[in-house]
Amino acid sequence: MTPHPDTSALHTRLQRDGFAFVTADIMRDLLQAQALTDWPAFAASWNELAPDTYLAASGRHRRRRHATFSADADGGIRREAHQPHYQSLKYNPLQGDIQRWFEPVLPAFADGASLRRILGFCRDCFGALAPAVLRWHVEVHQFRIEARAGEAGEPTPEGVHRDGVDYVLVLLIERENIERGTTTIHASDGRELGSFTLAHAFDAALVDDRRVFHGVTPVTPLDPTRPAHRDVLVVTFKAA
Repeated sequence: MTPHPDTSALHTRLQRDGFAFVTADIMRDLLQAQALTDWPAFAASWNELAPDTYLAASGRHRRRRHATFSADADGGIRREAHQPHYQSLKYNPLQGDIQRWFEPVLPAFADGASLRRILGFCRDCFGALAPAVLRWHVEVHQFRIEARAGEAGEPTPEGVHRDGVDYVLVLLIERENIERGTTTIHASDGRELGSFTLAHAFDAALVDDRRVFHGVTPVTPLDPTRPAHRDVLVVTFKAA
C-alpha cells in the first residue's frame, strides 16, 4: 500500500530535523479521525485527572494520569500492569531517581478507540524510523497544566530537557483561557532549532528524543478571574 503523502513528509522531517510540528488538520487525517469514535468522552476525561502530588510539593500545579503499554512491530498493543514512572536525574533534575506512582488512565479510555488509534499511529510512525525494533515500551501521560492569577503554569517545570526515551508524541487536547505555551526545540549545545505553539486540538509535536531537547514556556490566564488550563496527551516510545 502506498504511504499517505503526509506520513512520508513526516518521516522525512523527523529524520532530517529530529522533530516535526504537525497542524491539527493534517494530524486528524493521519489519525483517521473518523476512527476516534470515543473522542468527546476521551477529551472530557481530562476533567477527571488526579493531582500530581510530587509536583505539588514544590508549589507547582499539575494534574495527570499514567499508563504503560507494550507495542510489537507486528501490530500487537497490550496494556501492562500499572507501574511507576521513572526518570533518572540525568533526564529530570527536578524529580529524577524516584519512582513516581500516578493514578492510572481510566480503563474505558485506555482500551478505547481514540487512545488505541493514537498508539497504533505512533507504533507505525516510529517503527518505520526504527525498523530493527521488534518491541516498544510505551508510556502514556494525560497532563493538565493549570494557570492561576499571578501564578503561571509550567508544562515543563524541569526546563529544556530530554525524556530518556526514543520518540515522543505531544498531542494537544484543549487550551482553555490561556496564552503562551510555546514549544522550543534545542540541539545538545543549547542552540534553538525551532519553536511553535500547540494552539488547536490535534496540533501535535513529534520528537526524536535521542537527538534533540524540548521545553515549553509557562502558560498564563487570558482572564485571571476564570479557570485556565492546557491539556495534552504525551506518548513516549522506547525500544524494549
